[in-house]
Amino acid sequence: MTTAAFEAPPSRAKAFLRLVLIEHSVFALPFAYIAALTAMYQLDGRVHWTKLLLVTICMVGLRTFAMAANRIIDREIDARNPRTAGRELVTGAVSLRTAYTGSAIALVLFLGAAALLNPLCLALAPIAVVPMVVYPYGKRFTDFPHAILGLAQAMGPIGAWLAVTGSWSWDAVVLGLAVGIWIGGFDLIFGSQDVAADRAEGVRSVPARFGVPAALYGARACHVVTTLLLGWYGALTDAGTAFWLGLAVVIVAFGYEHTIVKPGDLSRLNRAFFTTNGFVGISLFLFTLLDLVIRGLGV
Repeated sequence: MTTAAFEAPPSRAKAFLRLVLIEHSVFALPFAYIAALTAMYQLDGRVHWTKLLLVTICMVGLRTFAMAANRIIDREIDARNPRTAGRELVTGAVSLRTAYTGSAIALVLFLGAAALLNPLCLALAPIAVVPMVVYPYGKRFTDFPHAILGLAQAMGPIGAWLAVTGSWSWDAVVLGLAVGIWIGGFDLIFGSQDVAADRAEGVRSVPARFGVPAALYGARACHVVTTLLLGWYGALTDAGTAFWLGLAVVIVAFGYEHTIVKPGDLSRLNRAFFTTNGFVGISLFLFTLLDLVIRGLGV
């Protein structure tokens, strides 16, 4: 017998974390930190670690719920797409019961953390859940499900700011729009690899309806708007030199992303989607953190 025959099957928890791609929290979480830390700087100039932890739990909890819901709702579509046929719910590595249980636990963690933050966060928390569930159904009734995903992700920075201050901020709305349009843009790129399968199954998206070239041009436009919104956010919050250096790095990353993915060559799509977009969030967060520390943010 081979060595593999003696290997224990992965735990349900590990399999569930693979199902929801927990490591992809790196895309939106840095922008929630940018909002939260900027709000803390404006509030009293110091980091509130408990609130930052609760923001983290909210972000990861809601994203985990959203991914689990997506996988549950799309499991039949995934089974008919060669690219997604190996996903855990399709292969049976994760049972439907485990997926439901994991999503429920994630939702409870999100709501619990929101309740510990302030009454406004708790009151608005159910609203944040709605687009997370609507998004996977979106591909069944609109050619623009990417916009629903963008709306869902835009709420992260807004919620993080509310978590710190308990009050509305248009600065956070600008940052949230930047994040939502950014993520909607790279979802246009990501969806381009499934055009044949989506058209065969009647799954709706911009690439499936208008073609890959149109989707990639749309993604470029989204990332130009994202850059402008991030610049607007920097101006609204009186950002310093380090933030603007970070924005310059983001612009270079966007440029690189759009040179390696072309209508006739999607072979480097995963590098654009996972590596480059992960770099965008982390790098801007680090530059923003440096800027805030230089300007006097204390621990």
